[in-house]
Amino acid sequence: MCILHAFDLFKTNTCEATVIAAIAFLLGVVAMCVVCKLFCKPCGGDKCKSGRQPQRRPATGEQRPFEKRKPHPAPADGSVEIYVGNLSYDMTEQQLVAEFEKFGKVNSVRLVMNRFTGKSKGFGFVQMPVRAEAEAACAALNDREIMGRKVKCNEAKNLI
Repeated sequence: MCILHAFDLFKTNTCEATVIAAIAFLLGVVAMCVVCKLFCKPCGGDKCKSGRQPQRRPATGEQRPFEKRKPHPAPADGSVEIYVGNLSYDMTEQQLVAEFEKFGKVNSVRLVMNRFTGKSKGFGFVQMPVRAEAEAACAALNDREIMGRKVKCNEAKNLI
């Protein structure tokens, strides 16, 4: 259909012209949707050409970054887990073991590290097998200055 013929329809028969305009509009909407599907990649692709970030739904069981994660489980062997906070960022696990071994046997030490920089976040956890030794260590080391910082020490709260 030629453009001149379409203009003739507008002059003579407005009903046919309205139908043609509606069909052209619908074809335009469909074409726009196809273009958006091709270039925006809404199913997890890169950023959209228009600048908007496509929304990605988490898979079942996957947690969103702003939701609370499950707490660390309590030790299965019955040992006591101690939270040690306000540590120097330069403290190593060996130095922390040395501080706690003055009061008894230490099963394990875990410093929490920043996953991107690899540096300590300034807190960690110590596991001691005997409750009396763990309580003595907490009482002695709480509010004591180690490597220039006053350490906070108490039994870890496992919320499971």
